[in-house]
Amino acid sequence: MRYLHTMVRITDVDKSLDFYCSKLGMQELFRREDQAGRYTLVFLAAPEDKSRCVAERAPLLELTYNWDAEAYGEGRNFGHLAFEVDDIYATCDRLMKAGVTINRPPR
Repeated sequence: MRYLHTMVRITDVDKSLDFYCSKLGMQELFRREDQAGRYTLVFLAAPEDKSRCVAERAPLLELTYNWDAEAYGEGRNFGHLAFEVDDIYATCDRLMKAGVTINRPPR
C-alpha cells in the first residue's frame, strides 16, 4: 500500500494558498479545473517532498474548491485520505471480513 494524498475542501483558493504556500511553505505542483464538474483541484507538496511528489504524485495535499458549494461546517471540510493498493477488490474484501464497513465499494 502507498499513501497518495489527503483532500480538504476549501471555500477560497487565494486565501487557502496564502495559508498553505505563503505562510506554511508548501508549494503548488499542479492544478486542474473542471468546467463541467464546476470544481478546481490544487495539489500541494512540502518542499522536502517536492521531487518525490513530482515523480510519484504522492504524498500530496489536495485542495478542492467546489464552485457552487454550500457552506461547510461541522467537519465537512475534510474529504478523504487516498491510498493506492495492488488489488482494490481483495483489499475491500479483507477489510469487510475484519468488520470494516465499506460505504462506497469499488465498481
